[in-house]
Amino acid sequence: MADELTPETPESDEEPIKQRKNGLYQGVSDELAENMKSGWADTELRDLRPIAQAAHTAARRAALSARFPGERLVVPAGNLKTRANDTEYGFRAATEYAYLTGNQTEDGVLVLEPRKGGEGHDATLYLLPRSDRENGEFWLSGQGELWVGRRHSLTEAATLYGIPTDDVRELPTRLAEATGPVRVVRGYDAGVEKALTDKVTAERDEELRVFLSEARLVKDDFEIAELEKACASTARGFEDVVKVLDKAEATSERYIEGTFFLRARVEGNDVGYGSICAAGPHACTLHWVRNDGPVRPGDLLLLDAGVETNELYTADVTRTLPISGTFTDLQRKIYDAVYEAQEAGIAAVKPGAAFRDFHDAAQRVLAEKLVEWGLLEGPVERVLELGLQRRWTLHGTGHMLGMDVHDCAAARTEAYVGGTLEPGMCLTVEPGLYFQADDLTVPEEYRGIGVRIEDDILVTEDGNRNLSEALPRRSDEVEAWMAGLKG
Repeated sequence: MADELTPETPESDEEPIKQRKNGLYQGVSDELAENMKSGWADTELRDLRPIAQAAHTAARRAALSARFPGERLVVPAGNLKTRANDTEYGFRAATEYAYLTGNQTEDGVLVLEPRKGGEGHDATLYLLPRSDRENGEFWLSGQGELWVGRRHSLTEAATLYGIPTDDVRELPTRLAEATGPVRVVRGYDAGVEKALTDKVTAERDEELRVFLSEARLVKDDFEIAELEKACASTARGFEDVVKVLDKAEATSERYIEGTFFLRARVEGNDVGYGSICAAGPHACTLHWVRNDGPVRPGDLLLLDAGVETNELYTADVTRTLPISGTFTDLQRKIYDAVYEAQEAGIAAVKPGAAFRDFHDAAQRVLAEKLVEWGLLEGPVERVLELGLQRRWTLHGTGHMLGMDVHDCAAARTEAYVGGTLEPGMCLTVEPGLYFQADDLTVPEEYRGIGVRIEDDILVTEDGNRNLSEALPRRSDEVEAWMAGLKG
């Protein structure tokens, strides 16, 4: 990795090169500095069109404006985060910011300024402009365009996102001088929050965050299409993994992780969350993301992974696969129980149903199986009332899905888990059974087996649609699918 001359940024655009003694331009001759100022072609892009979701983001901003009339609303994208020393993690824009703008640029800030008279807001997208050639920032700063790549000019960005733009370096001063009520989405940009000190309150800011979370409960047409795209890519990623299981057996779970990641990066932005590539007893650890264990014939592989599209919508799919291609009798018995529970859960997803209905339906099936197998003493109603099945079912049966894998997490209880399903909502249905390797309350042959099946379900006007149905779920279909891919 090349090393910049220095990591500093100019204190101002007007500062002459030769005045910089001990910082940005240290070790740079006047002749080189002058040479780097000129001889660059005009690269302004003049044939741009608005991004595909521009009309949708405009509608979302309008809804936000209507909810908070007369108030200045500040929504930051976030900043780069240091990974180690002078390297940063890959940037992922804050969900609230990307949802309202379609932009994914670090340090960006959306500001909705109330119009005089209280009728709506004027939106401004504050971004970093093109690197300055005159002061040397573009080639001497660690974040200059010569090092990290060209960024859109403010004019280009205004065209792409359908929002007037301005220089984000001016924003702190403007926010500090602003009067009237202000709300900010917290936790993404410390500089913005500092500029608003004594102007905002945690309670009012939380109301803004909650509104933006609940606004995402029902997906628009653009969002549904993105989730369909994410699920299609995810299905191809699962196929990729099955095709290389023999190589994973020779290495580790990380071969599986890397294989799926390749698909995510080729067809999307990234994985939507850390892939769970849990072989053998690791499948009993719900969020196993170390992925450093062996992949052994005869064991099961629990693969929980999702591709995040370039517009930041993620799938969230789980399949539990026999590494050797065929379930043992006990593995099949446990798998089929989870499948039956998932079928019951999916059937309960429909408009007008309570959000909790699909969880209750799946849990009832699993409780019945645990009683049938002699692992719990019935009747089933007693088991469910006391929650005794939870020793082996562990988690809730699903969650909302969208730009975040656990989408709409800040929504109020009455709007989400205590609410009612509506067309356009997208959620996961993912029951599981997990028999820990050290669980002495179950027969030894059960220990170390973990099974989860998860699909992404869209609520429709007349029921639901499984967006991830391209991946087989029934045990015999899984075996046939794997045999076809391996053959």
